Amino acid sequence: MAARTLQDLVSTAASLHPDRVAVTYDSGSSSGSPLTLKFRDLVELAAELSHVLRENCDNNNGVIGLCCGDDLLTPVWILGILQSAAAYVPLDPEAPGLLSARVMTQCGLRYCAVKTDLLQQFQIALIEHVTVEVRVELPKFKLTLLQIEPPPATDNERGTKQTGAQRGEDADVCADTAVFEKCAGRRDLAYVLHTSGTTGLPKTVRVPHKCILPNILHLRSLFQMREDDVVFLASPLTFDPSVVDIFLALSSGARLLIAPAVVKKMPNRLARLLFKDHRTTVLQVTPTLLLRFGHRILQEAVLSSSSSLRLLALGGEACPSPALLRSWKHEDNKTHIYNIYGITEVSCWACCYRIPESLLQSTSPTVSSVPLGTPLMDTVVEVRDERGCAITEGEGQVFIGGEDRVCLLDDEDAVTPGTMRATGDWVNVEDEQLYYLGRRDRVIKRHGKRVNLDALQQLVLSLPEVEGCAVGLHEGLRLLAFVVASPPGGHIADSASSSARVREALPSSVKPRPEETAGAEGDLKGLILRRLSVLLPSHSVPDTLVLVPALCLTPHGKVDMEALMRTYERQRRCLKSSQADEKKLKQTLKALWQEALGIAGDATIDEESNFLFSGGDSLKALTLTEDVLTAVGGSSAELLEIILDGTFSDVLRHITRATSMLPPENRPSSPPEAKRRHPGSPSEVPPKRERKRSGSAEGPQAERRPVRVIRRAGHVLEMNIRETENSKNLEVSQQNDCSRVNVNVGLSLSWSSDTGRCVDASPVLLVQGRTDQRSDASRATVFIGSHSHRIQALDLLTGSLRWERVLGDRLEASAAVSRCGSLVVVGCYDGRVYFLCAESGETRWTFETGDAVKSCPAVDPLSGLMVVGSHDGHVYALDPQIQQCIWKRHCGGGAVFSSPHLDPSLRRLYVATLGGRLLCLNLDSGDVLWSYRRDVPFFSSPNCSSDRVVIGSVDGNICCFSDTGELLWEFLTKGPVFSSPCVAQQRLLCGSHDGHLYCLNCADGSVVWTFHTTGKVYAAPCVFDGSAVGWRGALVALASTDGAVWILDGQDGRKVASHSLPGELFSSPVVWERSLVVGCRNDYVYCLQLTVQEET
Repeated sequence: MAARTLQDLVSTAASLHPDRVAVTYDSGSSSGSPLTLKFRDLVELAAELSHVLRENCDNNNGVIGLCCGDDLLTPVWILGILQSAAAYVPLDPEAPGLLSARVMTQCGLRYCAVKTDLLQQFQIALIEHVTVEVRVELPKFKLTLLQIEPPPATDNERGTKQTGAQRGEDADVCADTAVFEKCAGRRDLAYVLHTSGTTGLPKTVRVPHKCILPNILHLRSLFQMREDDVVFLASPLTFDPSVVDIFLALSSGARLLIAPAVVKKMPNRLARLLFKDHRTTVLQVTPTLLLRFGHRILQEAVLSSSSSLRLLALGGEACPSPALLRSWKHEDNKTHIYNIYGITEVSCWACCYRIPESLLQSTSPTVSSVPLGTPLMDTVVEVRDERGCAITEGEGQVFIGGEDRVCLLDDEDAVTPGTMRATGDWVNVEDEQLYYLGRRDRVIKRHGKRVNLDALQQLVLSLPEVEGCAVGLHEGLRLLAFVVASPPGGHIADSASSSARVREALPSSVKPRPEETAGAEGDLKGLILRRLSVLLPSHSVPDTLVLVPALCLTPHGKVDMEALMRTYERQRRCLKSSQADEKKLKQTLKALWQEALGIAGDATIDEESNFLFSGGDSLKALTLTEDVLTAVGGSSAELLEIILDGTFSDVLRHITRATSMLPPENRPSSPPEAKRRHPGSPSEVPPKRERKRSGSAEGPQAERRPVRVIRRAGHVLEMNIRETENSKNLEVSQQNDCSRVNVNVGLSLSWSSDTGRCVDASPVLLVQGRTDQRSDASRATVFIGSHSHRIQALDLLTGSLRWERVLGDRLEASAAVSRCGSLVVVGCYDGRVYFLCAESGETRWTFETGDAVKSCPAVDPLSGLMVVGSHDGHVYALDPQIQQCIWKRHCGGGAVFSSPHLDPSLRRLYVATLGGRLLCLNLDSGDVLWSYRRDVPFFSSPNCSSDRVVIGSVDGNICCFSDTGELLWEFLTKGPVFSSPCVAQQRLLCGSHDGHLYCLNCADGSVVWTFHTTGKVYAAPCVFDGSAVGWRGALVALASTDGAVWILDGQDGRKVASHSLPGELFSSPVVWERSLVVGCRNDYVYCLQLTVQEET
């Protein structure tokens, strides 16, 4: 009997090939072997899961949500839901909570299966939007089944201000219930997706089995799928090509290859995994995603002469030109390349075209595009002109439909069979072939003439200097071309490569000449624009060419034009800032020039005047050199010579170039600001200051360099610090208190680093003193991990990458530094604790627990023990010196998510669990001294001060205990408390999801002051000494989830400064001197500089 559902296809294949490998999961880590699942196991596990779902998901509205990452069991989860007579609704675990809540409401989701290691992240994201309760835990399937309760019809505001847009979005969660019951009673649906909105408003698309089944069957035949094929799951589950990947493989008895999302962002590692380790034969991707490999990897691995790739299907975007495709292929490559076209509203693909070798080998400049091809099974493709009439020649819009190829959109109850959906895509029909022109909104008018942005993009992409390109219109006016340059010595230089034939197809006036080298960025931009001016009319030439290291992608692998536009806007702001800096620089130089020559401040300086001819001498020139270098924060061996021989304008040009190479925090703002530079901030020390230091007596070098470790909540661990240093710092602090009282403190962006995925971990800073007689020259390093599996070591001053490691799974835990300062220790979702060399990142030791490690290790400064909690419910005391676990203790129930806290003087350790337990352990033995039980989980990490232990609770309380475990007082906030308290000078600071930071008296819990942020407070506050910026007393750094970073007066909670970052903040800020570091959920870690401007 013919298959009627997707699961029927898999069942048939499994009955024929029970012992063949159905799924392979490769994490890309060198420390682990790939995992496999046979067809027999696949169908048995899916049947078992479907039984569990039937028992626990009564009245499920015909849909069950699935929130997961890439995993060996991904097909099991999908098949289990399908076999329970429900459609699966994939949810993006990285999506904002409000967006996920809207999806749930629109689909009428009452149950959601969540990968267990994402459960806490999922619950936190949704806590304000829907009610989520655990229905059943399924450890065998690594899932937790949740019951979803929609929000009430009315929701009183909780005291936080909302913009109109925010109120409208929240209203959507409550009121957008038109689709809520649409799935009820429908048992023919396979899955429900939401369009990304890149081609219009986002839509809910409910796809019946009979609509997607013809796609799988026809493509399986066209692609001649075999049992020995290996199909890579390139798309996330929220993008419908993933359905084709999964069921194309599993219905053919072939193998589905799955890799983590982070590996997909690493071209070299991904190419090795696909084509060397697993010999992938079928790859379906967007052209932009394929271009991420770069020309070299495309020719040497993906489309090499010996490539395992049998079939490459390109879809989701305009197909690259034949000339560009030819440049990617080795001349002996045998891969068949297909252009596939379709829309989500008609369940994935509608047309398919196999690109013949004759077209790929053609050097004719008239062959510039690839046809969309012929309709797939049961699919009708029609082209209509602007009047809505079907045409067979000329330009028109594509409409797609068919008798059964119909999906339900948004609140549609039913659709007439044969309904045709408008795509918004325009084509040119020529000789019965459809040639893609682009979307109508991608055809613009400039100076009264039409410009097709997609055609322009393809032309720029064909230039030999260009590896990637995206063209867009900024604010409806400025035509921008974002360009990824070809690597030096890459496909341009290889005359024997097929890319040489691309150049032959260009007009002679556009071919690169030997004298044209594009080494510098400005030269490259000019070269590309000159080429385009020859090929295009003036109205089609981009106004601005923006060089980017890589094209930003959406989660579905398409070009993210909004992100690129934000990049352009940041560059414009930086340019304006640099222009403003040049004016300040000129004023600074003028003041120093006048001072050195003894000229009145209001005197005019001729910019062509020479220093010596204006009354200066060699000694004054030396003084001016030193003063200028001190002011700009750099060094230059040529400056003195230029001052002696050049003019004022020559000196200005020289120091302008010099400062443009400095990190932002070292650039001058004004003469008074320049004179306030604090020790350790410049990466290069001005000569004048070097001479002063070299004259000071330091004594013999210490055997061990001084080390400071700065962690979240303001914890500072000092080791090997000489008393003379401490007294010196105190003296400076007191001097600052007396000399600067009235100052304005600001925050400005110093640097940022892209980690590849969202950053929930908090940074840890390692400040190491030198042993080379320069007492104030220290080296500061930031260590921070992200969901991309990466941990980065970054220079605190410049943001430059010192090293980067990719570990076995995502990193949500904050890192710690060992007592000696030589090891960085971090927990990982793979259950391991990694001990890495702080200098190089090399692995020194790994310790494996029984589950994910999300807590930050606590460091005993006396014994060197590192104590860390695990989701297996244990806390472990690890000795990195002998590489052994000294003791472990089960904490009585619930995972240990929060970070342990220790009191080294009393030899006590405090641990909290998601089971609601707070324990006090003997630090040396692990014995339980006392425990406390609460009915709600502890996400907050405990802290202690003298005889007090404090912690936040999900029920909204901030709790204080005695050192014997007696509850002394509670303070109730108006929201859950995930924030970890910070204790300083008998005051406790802790944030709440009600948006407030509370400063309480440790003795009785009375309120000292509160501060209301613009978001929720998940992060721990950081109390730090304000003397580095001339502030008398303590300052508090705070982050709220809406992306705001705040600096508050520690005395009264008054706002001192704030800065907004473009993403949610769950990471806790850490401050050292003038640098504030925090991770952001937009994939970046940011360093903000505390700036000072004296009040006048």
